[in-house]
Amino acid sequence: MARTPAKTSTKTPRAFAPFEWMIAWRYLRARRAEGGVSVMTWISLIGIALAVFALIATLAVRSGFRSEFVGTILGANAHVTVYSAGVVNEQGKIDRSIPNYTEMAARVAALEGVTRAAPLIRSQVMISKARRNSGVEVLGISAQNLATLPGIAGSDRAIGDIMRFDQGIAIGSGVARQIGANVGDRIRLISPNGVKTPFGTKPRINAYEVVYIFSAGRYDIDRTRVYMPFAEAQAFFNREGVADELEVMVADPEAVDGIALGVLRAAGDNTRVWTWRDSSGGFLRALEVEDNVMFVLMSVLVLIAAMNIVSGLIMLVKNKGRDIGILRTIGLSQGSILRIFFICGAFTGLVGTTLGVILGCLFAIYIDPLFSLVNYVAGGGVWDPAIRGIYALPAELHLNDVLSAVGLSLGLSFIVTIFPARRAARMNPVEALRYE
Repeated sequence: MARTPAKTSTKTPRAFAPFEWMIAWRYLRARRAEGGVSVMTWISLIGIALAVFALIATLAVRSGFRSEFVGTILGANAHVTVYSAGVVNEQGKIDRSIPNYTEMAARVAALEGVTRAAPLIRSQVMISKARRNSGVEVLGISAQNLATLPGIAGSDRAIGDIMRFDQGIAIGSGVARQIGANVGDRIRLISPNGVKTPFGTKPRINAYEVVYIFSAGRYDIDRTRVYMPFAEAQAFFNREGVADELEVMVADPEAVDGIALGVLRAAGDNTRVWTWRDSSGGFLRALEVEDNVMFVLMSVLVLIAAMNIVSGLIMLVKNKGRDIGILRTIGLSQGSILRIFFICGAFTGLVGTTLGVILGCLFAIYIDPLFSLVNYVAGGGVWDPAIRGIYALPAELHLNDVLSAVGLSLGLSFIVTIFPARRAARMNPVEALRYE
């Protein structure tokens, strides 16, 4: 009786099977005789790591700089400023003062999303101590409203007692350095628009005690700003019964554009509003354009580093031509060969990206001691706050920035790996073994 031959079943191995990982790992650990492949692998890995580090460091500094800049603006300035459009007085001059500032402030403060509305006196004078003089901007504000400014009352570098504000004045740290003033010193304020006499206007000179020295975090604010009690500012600048503007603070400064119209309506007729975005919008837009350009440039750097993976894989495929022929002969499919060399390239990109993320995060976390070291080695003066506006190089690490850097690096690494891997998969085993 004839016997029916047994059926042989061939089972296709699953993708990324253990043997594929094993072969790829052996290829990555090249022998000494194939040191060129190993060197290219290390070059690719280091290139990816440095590119990802540079990208994360750039994104962190970008985020920190914007956060620091916006924080100092919102911490020491009005989110919305209300002005009078002006009326023509009896002398034919435009008067922009606000006589009904109490009622106006109450109406604006009652709006949803507004945290406070405070009347201000604003003017420029000369400040003097001994023989040292400087031009400054004086803001007249009540002690209660000054205490709500986080950049002024909450300054961690401030000295003095802000609770004694009604007994003197508060000056910026830059002003104090310029004239050599300390807490407890008496300084003079000189206003050209002083007492009116039959012989003309006589400059007004008053002496005040410095009770508080603040640091708002911005060089231009600390270098030029002086705060004076509101009632004293009214008397000093001949503003009895009026205010120059209304300082409005809102709960969500980023959504200030949606509140500005309501503030304008509550302020009444013949008024104008000016938001912090209006005053700093040009700089923020320029910063945003610079951020986008830097991201593109850093992305090109990551792409260049990823291209080293292609060079390394091409050399690996060339050196492993005999192995590819043998593997194809014993039954490995083109897909298995492709996945083996894909693992080699992807593993290099993955390890390089991981190292780059670690270096970038460490840079953002320890930027202050690193910057201090650079400043010490360079002999000081690396960061000039008079030019850059803030006192130190900031860095702020955000998860979205890290994920975007990781996604870009891994995406490019995986994509460029496919082309040499496909070349290896399509290699003819007969041609590969012909000359072996």
